[in-house]
Amino acid sequence: MSNSLRDKILDGNIPNHIAIIMDGNGRWARDRSLPRIAGHREGINSVREITRVCGEIGVNYLTLYTFSTENWRRPPSEVKALMSLLLKTINIEVKELHKNNVQFKIIGELESLPKSTVNGLKNGEELTSQNSGLNLCLAINYGSRKEILDAVKLTIAKIQNGELKIDQVDEAFFSQQLYTKNIPDPDLMIRTSGEYRLSNFLLWQSAYTEIYMTDAYWPNFREQQLIDSINDYQNRERRFGKVSDQIKKL
Repeated sequence: MSNSLRDKILDGNIPNHIAIIMDGNGRWARDRSLPRIAGHREGINSVREITRVCGEIGVNYLTLYTFSTENWRRPPSEVKALMSLLLKTINIEVKELHKNNVQFKIIGELESLPKSTVNGLKNGEELTSQNSGLNLCLAINYGSRKEILDAVKLTIAKIQNGELKIDQVDEAFFSQQLYTKNIPDPDLMIRTSGEYRLSNFLLWQSAYTEIYMTDAYWPNFREQQLIDSINDYQNRERRFGKVSDQIKKL
């Protein structure tokens, strides 16, 4: 961690896992009389910087809500441009991620994505699979309700096949049926652009996640904004159903 970054962090309580709903690209572009895709392009610069900073300060997992299942409802021209931009970005950035020891992961329903995009994503996962630094997870064609339904169906199938007894189904087991199996729940979730909703993102996983909302559009969310969100997180008391006195005794 650089001295400048170290000075900005209040204490050593760095979130293990940060999840971000990257919102506001279109409005950022609109405010500048630019096409919406220009906002998405500028948003990539924020992804690059936030990934770098998270790696430097010791965040172990960073999950970015890249494209939701609901985003297919956008104008076809924008969806096509987004898919093209995604593939181009992955092809360019994955080598730098690999160089920086970042492990690249994907969660979501890849089957509905263009084949060229899927191949690019899987190639990135394979290239970085042995890296031991920051785990960068992109949620692409992701919807949490669908994820939970898929986990329920998978659990039912295992019970029907005799692989599983119903009394073996607990929270730990169910978590391992989700797309995020082997990924810890987020400690801090950030949403940009001034909206106050989860938008079908990590609903099961965020039961005890600290949530931070900011008015900044995603293309304007950079190092200082991330540090501000972490400082806010560090000033909170995470009780997980307990009372303050119990936490203080630990």
